[in-house]
Amino acid sequence: MHDEEALFRTVHGIAGRLAGQPVPVVIDALTRQLPPAPGITGDDIRRIAEEISVGRDPSGL
Repeated sequence: MHDEEALFRTVHGIAGRLAGQPVPVVIDALTRQLPPAPGITGDDIRRIAEEISVGRDPSGL
């Protein structure tokens, strides 16, 4: 599996489990479970968490 695909699949799984949860809960899951990815910043993780928190799946899967 390519690194990018692993990243998207991880985000997709977290989105499925934590949709609608508070942003800090989602941020915690993302920071613990995301595979290392160059260029992913704290702001990126927050943006992804905010999308998941409102019920969206930003993975595109």
